[in-house]
Amino acid sequence: MIYQVEISRRAAKVVASLETPVRRKLLAAIESLGGNPRPPGCKKLSGSNGWRIRAAHTYRIIYEIHDRVLLVTVVDVGHRREIYR
Repeated sequence: MIYQVEISRRAAKVVASLETPVRRKLLAAIESLGGNPRPPGCKKLSGSNGWRIRAAHTYRIIYEIHDRVLLVTVVDVGHRREIYR
């Protein structure tokens, strides 16, 4: 099953503001969520519907999976030291 991937405005702004090599890695990781929304290494966040994956070594992608409508919504993207605040 192929999931549709949507990126929130907040996450899109963060990705657009990053340097090109990091941006490419993040966008590749986001696109891969369409084929497998629960890749190896993903973790369910406690206390919310969110999941997270590591991308570009020190960046995290926070997203929600909606299995009934085959949709992955990227909620936030950020550096690991700031993303959980």
